Amino acid sequence: MNKFIIPFSENTIFINGGFKSSLLSLINTSISLRFLSTSTVASTSVLSEDEQGFDLASHVIQEKDYLKKSPNGSLRILDLIDQGLLEPDGKLYNQLFNKCTQLGKINEGKMVHDHFMKSRFSHYLVVQNTALNMYAKCDCLDDARKVFDKMRVRDMVTWTAMITGYSQNDKAEEALALFPEMLRVGMKPNQFTFSSVLKAAGARTNEREGEQVHGYCLKYGYELNVYVGSALVEMYCRYERMKEAHFVFDQLVEKNEVSWNSLIAAHARKSEGDKALTLFQKMQRHDYKPTHFTYSSIFSACASTGSLEQGKWMHAHMVKSGLKLIAFIGNTLLDMYAKSGSFDDAIRVFDRLVKPDVVSWNSMLTAYAQHGLGVKTLEHFEKMIKTGIEPNAVTFLCVLTACSHGGLLEKGEYYFELMKKSNIEPDVSHYVTMVDLLGRAGQLDRAVNFIKQLPIEPTSAIWGALLGACRMHKNMELGAYAAERVFELDPYDSGPHILLYNIYASAGKWNEASKVRKFMKEIGVKKEPACSWVEIENSVHMFVANDKSHPLQDEINKKWAKISEKIKEIGYVPDTSHVLLYVDEQEREVKLQHHSEKLALAFALLKTPPGSAIRIKKNIRVCGDCHSAFKFASLVVEREIILRDTNRFHHFKHGSCSCGDYW
Repeated sequence: MNKFIIPFSENTIFINGGFKSSLLSLINTSISLRFLSTSTVASTSVLSEDEQGFDLASHVIQEKDYLKKSPNGSLRILDLIDQGLLEPDGKLYNQLFNKCTQLGKINEGKMVHDHFMKSRFSHYLVVQNTALNMYAKCDCLDDARKVFDKMRVRDMVTWTAMITGYSQNDKAEEALALFPEMLRVGMKPNQFTFSSVLKAAGARTNEREGEQVHGYCLKYGYELNVYVGSALVEMYCRYERMKEAHFVFDQLVEKNEVSWNSLIAAHARKSEGDKALTLFQKMQRHDYKPTHFTYSSIFSACASTGSLEQGKWMHAHMVKSGLKLIAFIGNTLLDMYAKSGSFDDAIRVFDRLVKPDVVSWNSMLTAYAQHGLGVKTLEHFEKMIKTGIEPNAVTFLCVLTACSHGGLLEKGEYYFELMKKSNIEPDVSHYVTMVDLLGRAGQLDRAVNFIKQLPIEPTSAIWGALLGACRMHKNMELGAYAAERVFELDPYDSGPHILLYNIYASAGKWNEASKVRKFMKEIGVKKEPACSWVEIENSVHMFVANDKSHPLQDEINKKWAKISEKIKEIGYVPDTSHVLLYVDEQEREVKLQHHSEKLALAFALLKTPPGSAIRIKKNIRVCGDCHSAFKFASLVVEREIILRDTNRFHHFKHGSCSCGDYW
């Protein structure tokens, strides 16, 4: 019996089987054996033997039927081969492997591979490469490596496919180990090889490895290739070596969206919103269209700096460009609005998401928690559960944080137990939050016992949470104990030193306080200066305590002096206990007037229209005096003042704060 394939199109195969002489009478009869989902037969005409030169019936297999299962659990197309109705060739196996890769059908792919290895085409290098690529792209790296190791002959495509498989599946070490082997056997890498190796190098902390790969790019003349160049930019961005990243970028004659996005994302990660936005504008001038990834990076940059106006402008720009609000960019946009203090906008974005995922829900939970809406956070969590979304470790961290900030001790303990019952193992961040929850509630003894019973060794962050609670409740003895534990683990973090100093200073123990200062100086630890930011007309203005550098400093000081007088008239009394310096009472009050957030508020009042909300960001916890002053100021200026410190958002309105004075 003669069997062969008549190529019809890339998506269709005609299978022809010759008839025996006893069946010649059937020639010129309409015969059809078209494979359908029900294995039924439809009609198609067959040319006569005289016209065709052979005796055949015509079977048509469409692309959609390539991976159809047969009753015995195999694939129909493989059964046809086994039954002698279809003569395979390398191209057919190649098509089947590609189809399995495209659809992610790894089980079907393994059937095809087993069949291929028993065929006379098993030595075909091109098909072996396609099989290796299928395993690599379907996350079956062990199977891919078995194919690779059994190959008697390997070409550049083979090596590149294996390296790329490792690189794209977070196996950077394996990818980097394979690259020098490739060079040793005399194989010349191409642009795809280098792109994958550079991606692997960027995923590791050993910058020397990346530099060596860069050297090979130069050796083989690929440094100006757009794909290799973009991978180099991304690698140096991952190393946070922005000077080298910009140098490579500037050398590229041809750039693409990847190289632009890499730089923008890197500056966003470094909270350099202005640089990210400048690059975005430059990208457009060079006629490169921003992608979802571009906008996501810009939104992240705006979130880190609290640049709401710039974030809103970018949101409008994205809408105008026609890009849809898909899940991951919607989550970033939601996070930007939440972290910029525009809570209502965050809710609107969440409500417009077509299919919110667990990240979306977590972002919304974080927003509720950071804005001091503890009860709302718990309500949102219960709503999430009812929609069928499975909570994860981040979800419970958001809930516990909300309970801590809201003083919801019993609720926090309930959800901590619920997390464990849900088979979610608590990590350090959950333990820190539980210590914070107990400490804020004044349960210091219980917090200590909780730490002692932990299944892990307490970290500096855990002891630091206890130290913060001791500062809040003025427990000097326990605070000193917690501080010692922190210093044993991390003596170079300035935060715990400052907390201990504040505990001593608040108690008037100036000798002990001075010893803390002296110790900090001896080991080279410096206090991070307190500073505040306010965004006015798309420009971010920064202020530090006792700042005298601003061009409008005289006007700022006069403005706050007027506000200070007015709020004193309605009951504000400066709390000089927050001036932790050994000076007289009058000087303490003067010091209070020049805290960075007060200067930022005065400037905002000078530069923004009456009635508009004022948004300020501070790099440390707001002190009690400024918190009190802002409550009174919101009454006097008749505005909402939104202050974001390291703990939470404070919404000052009509003389009160959203935190309920619990922060």
